[in-house]
Amino acid sequence: MKRQLLAASVVTALVAGAAACGSGGSGGPARQSADPKAATGSLTVWLMNDAQSSWPELVQQVNDEFAALYPNVTIKLSYQTWADKVNNLDTALGQGKAPDVVELGNTETMKYILGGSLLEVNKADYENSDAWIRGLENTCNYNGKLYCVPYYAGARVAVYNSAMLQQATGSADFPKTEDDLRAAMDRVQQNAPKGDKAFSALYLPGPYWYAAMSYVAAYGGSIAKFDAAGNWHGTLEDPKAQQGIQHFVELVKKYNHNDLTVNELHQSDVLGKQKAAVIYGNGWEAGSAATPPGGDAALKDVLKVAGFPGPNGKPLPSFIGGSDLAITAKSTIADPAKAWIKLFTSTKSEALLAGKDILPNNLTQLDALKYKPETAAAANAVPDAWFTPLAPGWAQVEKQNVLVNMLSSILAGKPVDEATKAADAQINQLINNQS
Repeated sequence: MKRQLLAASVVTALVAGAAACGSGGSGGPARQSADPKAATGSLTVWLMNDAQSSWPELVQQVNDEFAALYPNVTIKLSYQTWADKVNNLDTALGQGKAPDVVELGNTETMKYILGGSLLEVNKADYENSDAWIRGLENTCNYNGKLYCVPYYAGARVAVYNSAMLQQATGSADFPKTEDDLRAAMDRVQQNAPKGDKAFSALYLPGPYWYAAMSYVAAYGGSIAKFDAAGNWHGTLEDPKAQQGIQHFVELVKKYNHNDLTVNELHQSDVLGKQKAAVIYGNGWEAGSAATPPGGDAALKDVLKVAGFPGPNGKPLPSFIGGSDLAITAKSTIADPAKAWIKLFTSTKSEALLAGKDILPNNLTQLDALKYKPETAAAANAVPDAWFTPLAPGWAQVEKQNVLVNMLSSILAGKPVDEATKAADAQINQLINNQS
């Protein structure tokens, strides 16, 4: 799942002893064995930096458990950023230096499955697999085979400054309908700090395609469809999709008083600096907005999350985000890799994530979060969430910023019908090609 895109360098840590070689590294070869205690070598693991910043105790717990099982296998752990991971992984795969275990955002998996880069795994080997969240599991499946293991889920919600709402409207409760939301945002905007022309009651970044496509889904539209001829084709020209895009653009133009070309990567900082009252984001962005240096610790008990109202009196459909864990196809230490992933996605591990208000990978453990104020909005959004097309060339559609460029052109003045026609043409060129 693409979540916190931080422009930072890859941070590498050596865990459980001195550095040793991974599946493609230099040094002595790995040796697998039916007896875990006899296995040797180095297990290279790539996790996203969310794990380093938000649940380092889970990583330590799992590494300790793994060390007890495989005392002679060294873990070589690297934390990646979302901005750089794909390029780093593609390079590593090309050079034969791929990690053994890699975390993939759920929009990234199909590219590597189709490219033959991931090892097939057995669903029955992993805990709670009979209750995995379907939207996550689907991103690991191709032609009836499983190539990765769901790690955690995410859904977008309203993250808001309850004090600003209370002061402007007399209530700290988030509006239930879009009409009420618009009325509340108008009052908040009128109550904005004098002279602060950049203050945005509702901060919706212009290139925020996850949000834009949520409005497309709200009107019954889609990005692309699979036709009877066995091909994917873009469907943004469909009137329902165009209606959703137009709705999103109108909200951006009315409420975003900042630079409309800036994306959502640092929207939690906007909330944390109190330059906005509401953002549409992941629940964990409330924590980011209350954490220095980007955020303000004084907002810890002020920032709340709630379901985001959409058109027609219904909740806004959320993108089902999340991450998966996979074993690369040429790993020479696949059994320890499988064991590490099993520990990292165990009931015990997923409970630790749930305790941090992160949505676990399965419906059984997700259920309790549906009744917790901090997580109810996101947890209840999961069953009706939408996802990007599971098409061979979807990664290229994202890489070439087709949706971002479409939205930017509309905000720059291009008519919606022309922009969606151009986007569909580009989607049609890319989406059926294995990349």
